[in-house]
Amino acid sequence: MKIGFLVNDIETEQPGYSTTRMAMAAINRGHEAWIITPGDLAYDPDEMIKARARHAPKDKYKGGTAYLAGLQGKSARTRRITVDDLDVLMLRNDPSQDYEHPWRQYAGIDFGRIAMRNGVIVLNDPNGLAKAMNKMYFQLFPEEVRPRTLITRDRDEIKQFVKEEGGRAVIKPLQGSGGKGVFLVDHATTKNLNQMVDALTRDGYVIVQEYLEAAEDGDTRLFMMNGQPLRHKGKYAAFRRVRQGDDIRSNVHAGGSIAPAVISDAELRIAEIVRPKLVADGMFLVGLDIVGDKLMEVNVFSPGGLGSAQKFEKVNFSHAVIDSLERKVDYMSFYRRRFSNTQMATL
Repeated sequence: MKIGFLVNDIETEQPGYSTTRMAMAAINRGHEAWIITPGDLAYDPDEMIKARARHAPKDKYKGGTAYLAGLQGKSARTRRITVDDLDVLMLRNDPSQDYEHPWRQYAGIDFGRIAMRNGVIVLNDPNGLAKAMNKMYFQLFPEEVRPRTLITRDRDEIKQFVKEEGGRAVIKPLQGSGGKGVFLVDHATTKNLNQMVDALTRDGYVIVQEYLEAAEDGDTRLFMMNGQPLRHKGKYAAFRRVRQGDDIRSNVHAGGSIAPAVISDAELRIAEIVRPKLVADGMFLVGLDIVGDKLMEVNVFSPGGLGSAQKFEKVNFSHAVIDSLERKVDYMSFYRRRFSNTQMATL
């Protein structure tokens, strides 16, 4: 099986990243795992998608550090590959990290759409990802699982919403990730609300949400694969993120810590409610961020944390992902590539 992984930047990949883990697992099972960045893609006169790609030099690796050393070092195999000849192209770049270079944000989606013509399985589905380029996508899920929300650039509307919420709410940018630009507005900070809004509206729209008291205990990241909670060897791919001190953000990149997760009926109910839309949009691998009985975010671009889940559950969830990719490639072979990419994404 030939797999391509599109990432933002090969040099900034880390041993613990989920993409690194999946690529290494694929290589250890005898597959090819080519790493590509948005600037490597090209559409040739022969109407084929090509890419300058990099591959680690060895056939087996014991850990992510050794794998990355090979991938990023001089011994890496570099080649201009034909993307249309890949079995799977995984779009693992995060557009929010390329906000200063808009052309990079859509590169995977645009080139991925063309690669689908020749039967390459592109995950997550490019057309589904195009709908999710900012957090507005979250509002398309049923209101039963979402906190009360306002999206606007109007300062007065924001103030009125906060007042209706009893003077306590969370505000954050419509675009962004990793907990950047997230603020808690309460009675102690209301006087600074104007400055918060001014800072956020410089970059676009502002999301204002009701504050969930359960957030004091952090949130749970639960992975979904093929429209179902990802479970391997009886263990759920999940972990808890716990905030530090007075910081409302539990994101690990924002200083939060991780802990084991207990998946209860509340999390499984949310997973079941969001499942139909994830399937309809061709979302193969997704991270749900859950607080209490509410969904805080749906991560469809490069959801991370498989290693964190493995740390607590002692199960290598990357193997479950590769298992699923192998089945999809077999299906496409059996049926002469007659399934649509959206259908194949969650089979």
